[in-house]
Amino acid sequence: MDAQLPRRIVYRMRETGHDALHTLDLPHGNRTPDAEIIAIASRDDRIVATKDADFVNSFVLLRQPPRLLLISTGNIKNADLETLLLSQMANIEAAFTTCDFVELTRQALVLRA
Repeated sequence: MDAQLPRRIVYRMRETGHDALHTLDLPHGNRTPDAEIIAIASRDDRIVATKDADFVNSFVLLRQPPRLLLISTGNIKNADLETLLLSQMANIEAAFTTCDFVELTRQALVLRA
């Protein structure tokens, strides 16, 4: 997860058996460049979860990172985001079996090309 997302979601994901990282877990913390996040995701077969449009642009233009979860909920309380994300986790996992770009909104899970 990138710097725009709360670290506590990573802790909750780990509690449910997911191998999740936050930028704060990386050597450069929240100052980790996008290119480094993409390299780690590519190397370790990870999904980048972000609110950052820069990753969307990179995915559309370069197909990097290889898999992207865009969280486009707008301003939302961390607790509400955590609840939404965890309630949709099974659907998100299923979506990534057939798709490389998934968008989570407050109302829906959207599968992108």
